[in-house]
Amino acid sequence: MTAAPAVPLPAVSAEASTGHLQLDALTKQFTSRSGTVTAVDAVTLDVKPGEFITLLGPSGCGKTTTLRMVAGFEDATGGRILLDDKVIDDIPPQRRPMAMVFQSYALFPHMTVAENISYGLRLQKRTKEEIATSMRMALTSMNLVGLEERSPHELSGGQQQRVALARALVVQPKVLLFDEPLSNLDAKLRDAMRAEIRRIQKMFGITSIYVTHDQDEAMSMSDRIVVMNKGKVEQVATPGEIYARPASVFVADFIGRANFIEAVPENITDGRATVSVLGRQMTVPTHPKVAAGSVGAYLMVRPETAALTPVTDGGNGIGVVLRSTFHGPSIDYEVETTGGTITVTEAGRDPQDALSEGTNVDLAFDPERAYLLTRE
Repeated sequence: MTAAPAVPLPAVSAEASTGHLQLDALTKQFTSRSGTVTAVDAVTLDVKPGEFITLLGPSGCGKTTTLRMVAGFEDATGGRILLDDKVIDDIPPQRRPMAMVFQSYALFPHMTVAENISYGLRLQKRTKEEIATSMRMALTSMNLVGLEERSPHELSGGQQQRVALARALVVQPKVLLFDEPLSNLDAKLRDAMRAEIRRIQKMFGITSIYVTHDQDEAMSMSDRIVVMNKGKVEQVATPGEIYARPASVFVADFIGRANFIEAVPENITDGRATVSVLGRQMTVPTHPKVAAGSVGAYLMVRPETAALTPVTDGGNGIGVVLRSTFHGPSIDYEVETTGGTITVTEAGRDPQDALSEGTNVDLAFDPERAYLLTRE
């Protein structure tokens, strides 16, 4: 699928361009015979109008429950939800100025594309002229012109997803909610739809909350990412900040790949610590919770920020290549060292020139791209 070309659209109304969403200590507990489980634990979040926020985390971390409370499908046990500074906790889902795009598309099988898209407008009792104008805009912006009379079963997965997105956008919600909308698509189509959703979201300027467990989706689409774990928020930051300066070992390990090397900070000055790593001393950026002399700190090193140099003439290196794996644009090496097995990613090398197993190597880390974290 190719992305639809950008087309000029009517300006979104001033009311629709709002959408300041705030979660204030939002909590959800479920009670069963085995006891009480806290699925969402005092989540506080401030989403700016027009911002694209992704809730990211493993299964069971509370991200979908949080989204369902925002939509009104789940009642909160504690805390508040505010939209444009007004508490909306008691407003039923059908009256909240929001729209949701579901994982299963949730299209009506007995309706045509046009009928599916216009369903929300008809519920709002819009005039025929308003419906026709909004339909033309939605069909054009979603590259669905010519498919109006088709049934959902006659569409591809990508086309069904665009119909679901058009149905959500056409009512001009203040907040657009996405519940893992791309998980049913194949990898190539999923990549195309990521770009499509982000383009449309920016075009309309609608505040958006996106739930996924896919790190690539979160990194490529979001203004900010909310990393969740066991019902709590671990970190809220831009994709670049989360990748380079994670707030915890959990975040560093969940976002992308990382090596963790035990290190003891010898001194800390202005947010930088001196550490000895694999027999070499370096000064690295440090998380504020790391204390000088503390035991149990980890130096996070991303695989692509490390470099290998083969040791020749019988010299001894820092490590030995255990295996190499070719990935097309890059090669991954697993290197055995006194500090454990370290993964190094090397881009651009011809696979025929890959370092062989058993090669003695020196390892070099970029200290500015490493980060010292506490174990907890």
